[in-house]
Amino acid sequence: MLKAAIDSAPLTSGHGVRGVGFYTRNLIEALGDRVDAVDFRTADLTKYDVVHYPYFDLFSRTLPAREPTKSVVTVHDVIPLIYPDHYPPGIRGKINFSLQKKSLKNADAIITDTETSKKDICRFLEVEPDKVSVVYLAPRKIFRPIADNQLLTAVQKKFNLPKSFVLYVGDVNYNKNIPNLVKACKIAKLPLIIVGKQAKEIEKLDLSHPELSHLRNVDWSGVIRPGFVSDEDLAVIYNLATLYVQPSFYEGFGFPVLEAVSSGTPVVAARIQSLVEIADGAATFVDPQDPKDIAEGFKNPVKNPKLPRLYSWEKTAKETLGVYKRSLAKL
Repeated sequence: MLKAAIDSAPLTSGHGVRGVGFYTRNLIEALGDRVDAVDFRTADLTKYDVVHYPYFDLFSRTLPAREPTKSVVTVHDVIPLIYPDHYPPGIRGKINFSLQKKSLKNADAIITDTETSKKDICRFLEVEPDKVSVVYLAPRKIFRPIADNQLLTAVQKKFNLPKSFVLYVGDVNYNKNIPNLVKACKIAKLPLIIVGKQAKEIEKLDLSHPELSHLRNVDWSGVIRPGFVSDEDLAVIYNLATLYVQPSFYEGFGFPVLEAVSSGTPVVAARIQSLVEIADGAATFVDPQDPKDIAEGFKNPVKNPKLPRLYSWEKTAKETLGVYKRSLAKL
């Protein structure tokens, strides 16, 4: 019987409330007793047939120089390499990148979230395509249509939400294209709700930093920023939203897009490879460079949304186990 372990460290770090944390938590839950969830910083990994690192940091050391056993690494995206001016690594980061790249080549298998990410991983990290498996992620089951009017009204009052609004969930990094989203909402004369810790703390952040300089001239009037909210409240907010918008210049995957579709909320998304890959047939696609086109997309929601494939964490777990088993077959 396969003895596998997955690193639980992201659940107790800053990744816990971000995409890496969501991925790690849901994958561990879906894998159940078929894998041990342990902190790789302190665990004895020699007793396992295969170990799985559920994230890969480009500019910090997250992989050892040499593995004591077979290893699988999940690389979600390489966004900092696509927009180097906005994600400067510094001298130490460049050294770490060289070491991380070398360690990744020693991995027995790599998992990523989309075919789009796979192409970029092979291109930027010089990995052979046959080593990389695409395993799609999934929305969490809490995101669904909600008909409880009392609950809807309670959450609307709790966050002082308007009757109609555009919703965005996530960080405000350069690739997220927040300035054009704000402009589009002003053109459409619709209030914007941005859920996420970063947006709430804009005034406390150093906007001269390259990763945040794109936010310096944003007019935040008419933008409601409740900060981080619980999954329970977020599920209701999706249902209250007039539409959900993902305006990104680039994404490795796009959890909120699938969460919104699962909630029955109309979705407008940037016409970029990864978002078309995961949501073709379920979203209205727009030019992320053009606020007017984004605003125009608000008027044309998909009437009968149908996702291009089934997404479920059970399927994700099954395919991940398949990668574990194939890694063992490699010499």
